[in-house]
Amino acid sequence: MAEQLVPAELLRKADKILFVAHLALGDFTYMQNCFRAFRQAYPHIRMDLWVDEVRRTSDATQWEHLSKYALYDWVRACGMFGRIYDQTYSPKGYASSIEQARAEDYPIVVSFAVLRRHLYAELIRKLSPRGFVVGQKKRVRLLDIRKHLAYRKLDAFIPAYVAKGQEQHISAIYAGWFESLFGLQMAAGERFPYVDMPPQWLQRARDDLASQGITADAPLVFLNAFSKSEERSWPLQRMVELADRMRALPQWQDAHFILNVVPEKLEQARAVLAADQSGRLHLFSAQENFFQLPAVLSLCRLIISVETAVMHLANAVRVPVIALMRQTSPEWTPIDAASSTILTVKTRKGWLTEITTDEVIELLKRKAETTGT
Repeated sequence: MAEQLVPAELLRKADKILFVAHLALGDFTYMQNCFRAFRQAYPHIRMDLWVDEVRRTSDATQWEHLSKYALYDWVRACGMFGRIYDQTYSPKGYASSIEQARAEDYPIVVSFAVLRRHLYAELIRKLSPRGFVVGQKKRVRLLDIRKHLAYRKLDAFIPAYVAKGQEQHISAIYAGWFESLFGLQMAAGERFPYVDMPPQWLQRARDDLASQGITADAPLVFLNAFSKSEERSWPLQRMVELADRMRALPQWQDAHFILNVVPEKLEQARAVLAADQSGRLHLFSAQENFFQLPAVLSLCRLIISVETAVMHLANAVRVPVIALMRQTSPEWTPIDAASSTILTVKTRKGWLTEITTDEVIELLKRKAETTGT
């Protein structure tokens, strides 16, 4: 193995480290294990986390929504981080966070940002003018002087990764970063995602289901049509149609369906569901706390989701999942092959709308024939 990027002597002496990332829930689902491994290897180092909000805006009407990003609940509750910089969604909060970080005089700063890498190279040097800073780096055209100068601010760099098909899962890529940075080695079993569920949210999920007339023994199916990008989403109406057609299958005729909706789409979803007369379709949105989502997922018998964090959280709570995916990011397939079934679009750059309800129903029929479920 090549020599680790962050010198061992520096790690022995350091009392704190700052990690910088534009984290999404899917990222943290797998990176959480890496942070845990670092804490176990270097218990004397306080880990701080800078969550950089790529949707940062001067539009004050969006700040309340951005400040409630579900990821913040999870990283706070995991108990691994000393200070979390979670005010970067506004220009003022961003500037204030920079000043606070500079005052900490971090001896080590590491950026995991994979978008606009050169800008994050500049940022982490600004956060720690005297410290050892490591960031992602991509090949630069000869005459792109700005990027060359930005990358010269780094003391070491992690090469930009190129996914090598499904044999290289994102969890292995993240584990590889921590190995090259700190000499940490994680076995495949140590990369499996997990959620430490606060008991109060699990009980809250049970109570909410009961209040909707869903008994504890009723088969539950969680349906998620939403992703942050349109090309990785399904029309909401198509999930409603899928639920209706699933009720015609013997194994799901008694099922209730939890339809996940992002908060900003709730009114639209209520309008779509107004015509439903089954009493078996229930809207859900984790508006109060992140843990509302994994708590409900853990009570389901099956999860059907487009390509977003839900399909990874399904593995974390050990519930079978049918994942609807594009072909563009094979490294992001759910890690648990035994309990995950992937439906992929037919064309290389096709949108998820290429996958029809017919395909999902046929898949469910085949699974029932082979497994009885």
